[in-house]
Amino acid sequence: MKPGLAIGDRAVFTRKVRPEEVVCRLFPDARIMDDMPAVFASAMMIGMMEWACVEQVAPYYEEGEGSLGIGFDLNHVAPTPPGLEVTVETEVVEIDGRFITFRVRGHDGQDMIGEGTHKRAVTRWEKFNAKVAAKAATAQERVES
Repeated sequence: MKPGLAIGDRAVFTRKVRPEEVVCRLFPDARIMDDMPAVFASAMMIGMMEWACVEQVAPYYEEGEGSLGIGFDLNHVAPTPPGLEVTVETEVVEIDGRFITFRVRGHDGQDMIGEGTHKRAVTRWEKFNAKVAAKAATAQERVES
């Protein structure tokens, strides 16, 4: 990772909630969720907070690097209907080698909708992808046995 990212650095990320990002559409094959409300799904909120953190750290990646989410301690406290814009504020609170912890907070223009911490690990894609390929090969061998 390139130098420059520091504890206390902040960023803001904004995106409109889309109709397909609601609870009742989260898993199209999960029929049991069909009657759930059409509000921003917690999984999508978490993903948006993760995306915001990636946007903040991305300028510091070396070529061939990226980061992966490895820790989430988040609360989703208010519903957001599709069409509202959610703004996520991020702040770097810890840097420990290749691990970066962020404080995150989301707001939909009316309510604070979620907050907590998110941890990411900076990794080299070549190394990570090799591990994934080895795992997939092992799984395939088990299926064929």
